[in-house]
Amino acid sequence: MSAVSTAIELAVEASDADAAKATAGASSAGFAYGLAAIGPGIGIGYLVGQAVQAMARQPESAGQVQTTMFLGIAFTEALALIGFVVFILLKFA
Repeated sequence: MSAVSTAIELAVEASDADAAKATAGASSAGFAYGLAAIGPGIGIGYLVGQAVQAMARQPESAGQVQTTMFLGIAFTEALALIGFVVFILLKFA
């Protein structure tokens, strides 16, 4: 009976250690994705602000500025998507 209870205690301790390791991995991966999203968020905000300022100064070139703005947003958002992929790789690897 003692061997069975010892085996059960060891299994519980191992599962607690695995759960703690999984929790630490998930929280660190979430933190890494949060850091990866800060840069593109700041970049998109700056880009849109400057585009609005350019459109206000020269309304006749608003179409060209808007097209360039959307291209910049797409490239900047790609950085956030790369950060999300790294987050998924860290979480499930």
